[in-house]
Amino acid sequence: MPLLYVPGNHDPSLEPPDMSWMPLRTELPPAPGPQGCVNIDGRIVQANGLRIAGLGGSIRYKAGPNQYSQAQMRWRALKLEFRTRLGRVRNGRKLDILVTHAPPFGLADAVDSAHVGFVAFARLIRNFQPLLAVHGHIHPYGRQIPERRIKAARVINVVPSRMIEI
Repeated sequence: MPLLYVPGNHDPSLEPPDMSWMPLRTELPPAPGPQGCVNIDGRIVQANGLRIAGLGGSIRYKAGPNQYSQAQMRWRALKLEFRTRLGRVRNGRKLDILVTHAPPFGLADAVDSAHVGFVAFARLIRNFQPLLAVHGHIHPYGRQIPERRIKAARVINVVPSRMIEI
């Protein structure tokens, strides 16, 4: 199984640099992000027979990359939903796992605006009912956050780490 990830609000921008004005090179610079890992932000991938989609980033609370308003994330989620529906028509599979940095709205027990989560994630989970939705961004600092559900989907905070059996 490849190591899949989505960027978080403290990660640098993973947009590749504009090379159009650079002289020709025999070697390209390494792709941004952790080497040997697969960035699934805004993408759907197949891994070990599972369809896995990802959306990185958090709610915008200061200047910086990987931070979005609710409206911006709604647009990103709609594009991912469109790709998911196309894939579903093509091969009869729904979404198995949704990986996000921020939580779905309403499941974080957060009171500050930076951690309340995205409404668009809850909508994706309700529409596609993946087996599993995993997120980070909410740091429990030693306490165990219980597994939640949206319909049949298990929603799990994986901070600091978690072993999950599917």
